[in-house]
Amino acid sequence: MDVYQAFFSLKPGTKDLDFVADLTRMMDHLVESKKIEGWRLLRSKLGLTPTKALGGEFQLLIETRNMAQLDAAFAIAAKRSGEMEVMQFGVNSKIEDITFARYRDFHDPVRQTGEELF
Repeated sequence: MDVYQAFFSLKPGTKDLDFVADLTRMMDHLVESKKIEGWRLLRSKLGLTPTKALGGEFQLLIETRNMAQLDAAFAIAAKRSGEMEVMQFGVNSKIEDITFARYRDFHDPVRQTGEELF
């Protein structure tokens, strides 16, 4: 499983529950259309967050089977039209200071041992 991560804060004056409603609408749409496997939204607790290193009090985790599935999700977003554009605007207009990362489960299921050169 690949995990695409976004670390961010909400823009001043943004109501957290309004943001969550918009994000849920967009992420659930991507799950239902099989463009992602799942997602989670995390928020720092008691101000315990490495904001200077990662940027933000929120962390969004998006799970995909592989890079091809993530690319298919990006292809929908890249069209910048229709229902997805409206959903993206509802999310993107409420966030700032965003940083991205991508991780995967380790070790990869395709990994072989014994032939490594390093």
